[in-house]
Amino acid sequence: MSEAVSAGDGAEGYPGVRRVLVVIPTYNEADNVRSITERVRAAVPQADVLIADDNSPDGTGALADELAAADGQVFVLHRPGKQGLGAAYVAGFGWAGQRGYDAVVEMDADGSHAPEQLPRLLDAARGADVVIGSRWVSGGEVLNWPRHRWLVSQCGNLYTRLALGMPVRDATGGYRVYRLAVLDKIDYASVSSQGYSFQVELTWRAYREGFRIVEVPITFAEREQGASKMNASIVREALWRVTVWGVRARRDGLTGRRRDTSAARWP
Repeated sequence: MSEAVSAGDGAEGYPGVRRVLVVIPTYNEADNVRSITERVRAAVPQADVLIADDNSPDGTGALADELAAADGQVFVLHRPGKQGLGAAYVAGFGWAGQRGYDAVVEMDADGSHAPEQLPRLLDAARGADVVIGSRWVSGGEVLNWPRHRWLVSQCGNLYTRLALGMPVRDATGGYRVYRLAVLDKIDYASVSSQGYSFQVELTWRAYREGFRIVEVPITFAEREQGASKMNASIVREALWRVTVWGVRARRDGLTGRRRDTSAARWP
């Protein structure tokens, strides 16, 4: 089902969070889209799923349509071409806002983000504005990563904390829950970043607005099917943008400012 007008049968929503939409961007994920969608639906039956496909040449969009035709809580947003992860999420956020959802989940299609851990994130969202599934807090871990990927992520997050003065250990992590009110407040539609820096920019905007950010430990597993979208240009963009934001924050006296609410870790 493409561009459905209303939400699915999960309208009553997740306890304490209400109506939840899981946004799964896809580009050439024919090997993974069926499995990840079925796992999400099994893990959190109350949640609806939106597959945002960037006109994948491998037929991912057609497979997504089949899933939507068989399940009234699965929807498909067909986009005209490959426009990047950030743009796909922005489109998904807008789709959710137009249909009255209360919270949106970001999740990769490749299985790196285990749907079976989603209830833990949603439980944390009962008392938080933003929940990040974190690889780098106590209890979090990464499986099957080469050493260079581990170093890039750890060093990138360390640099982000130092540059922005933001106490979030996994600001680049892409497994998240946002309250729709947060996305509206931080003007998500104006975010032009992609890849790592898209996640950092959303986190930074939420932090600056004083929203409560909670990190929940997850186990992140490297994809087994398909090819990773991460490349050197994504890393360079993130480092450049974080540097610019940090310089501006210091100029404006924003870093280190005490806030009524701030980042926290899962107990």
